[in-house]
Formats: sequence, structure tokens, C-alpha cells
Amino acid sequence: MQNVTAVAHRGDPYRVRENTLDSLRSALALGADAVEVDVRLTRDGVPVLLHDDTLKRLWERDRPLLSLSAAEVRELTEGGVPTLAEALAATDGSRVMLDLPGTPNVRAARRVVDVVRESGAEDRVYYCADATAMLAVRAADPSAEIALTWTTSAPPRPALLEAVRPRWLNYRFTLVDRALTERVHRDGRLLSVWTPDTRRSMRRLLEAGVDSITTNRVDVLLGLRGS
Repeated sequence: MQNVTAVAHRGDPYRVRENTLDSLRSALALGADAVEVDVRLTRDGVPVLLHDDTLKRLWERDRPLLSLSAAEVRELTEGGVPTLAEALAATDGSRVMLDLPGTPNVRAARRVVDVVRESGAEDRVYYCADATAMLAVRAADPSAEIALTWTTSAPPRPALLEAVRPRWLNYRFTLVDRALTERVHRDGRLLSVWTPDTRRSMRRLLEAGVDSITTNRVDVLLGLRGS
């Protein structure tokens, strides 16, 4: 259990607003091995940290992100939505998992990959999302480390795995048991899961032998991992 990677989902959202620099810093201060953030593009192609496709839930601004420039996002949120470049600078030296919920094509993926390269963060960043987004990342960066997100108990098709070449399979935690862990390991891949937040669920996953857990309660996971 000591080797399980503790990934802080959107930072430390139980204490600090998700996907903000303060949230990332809080999670790392708690001892998280990595932070997971959501990345989307503004109208002018700047990758920023935001899970939803609008600002409404977190920032009470009912505006689609794709209708706004990076400068407008900064103004509407008083600087609360960081750019990916700012987030990489704030997490310097730490692992960062980039979830790409709004990356439909290679051009969008390439913009994210370019910022990672410009930030000198290639060796500590890895990417997760569905097959469409991960195929786009693979096309944009043949050397990218990928965690292919999967939401069904049926395994990914061999042709898809050959095209994406993921290091990780990233499963919804409710689908995972010892048999699935063994199958993933037998195929030469690592298994990550998202997002258990109760001690009971985390203990079950630790006992199942998963390699990484992404959670909103990274402090709880760290306590269990050390017990």
C-alpha cells in the first residue's frame, strides 16, 4: 500500500475552491504525490483550469468558456481561474495529471502539449480523458504519458490500446476489483482509479492492489496509506 500514488482531485476541493492555485498548493502541502486538474481552452486558445464548460457553478458567471478570451476569464473571475502555465509553475517539481474534458481534436490537444513543453514540464505531466481526447494527445505528442479513462467493465479494444499506447488505465473506482487489477497488470499496464472519497472505498481499492487513487480527500488517503 505504501507504493500507491495519492492524486489530489482538482487540488484540495473540500478546503479550497477546486482547480485554483491555492487548491493545488493546499493538496501538495498535505503530502499529495500528484495533483489532477481539468484543462479547457478559452476562445483565443489559452489552456486554463476549469472542469465545466461554463463559469456558472464555480464563479457564478453564466458564460461559456469558449465564448471568452483568457483576459475576459481573468476579469470575470478576478484572476481565480489560472492558466495551465501558471498551474505548472505553481506545482514546480510535482507530478500533474491533466484531465482534458473539452479536447475534441488534435489541434486543441497540441495547444495543451505546447504549453507543457514551454513550461519544461514534460517529465512530470501525464494526461487522462476518454479515447477521443487521448488519441488527440498521442497524435500531438508521441512520447506523452497517458492514462486512458475507461467507464465500463469491458476491456478496451486491442486496436484502441495499440493506437493510444497508455501507460495507465484509469477506471471509475466502482468498477475495480482484484480480478480487474490483475488483468491490467498482466497486460503490462498500471491501474489508476477515480474518485473514491470514503475510507471504506479507499481501503477496498488498496486491498485490490491498484497503483494510483485520485480522490477529493487526499488527506484521508494519505492517512490510510501510512497506517
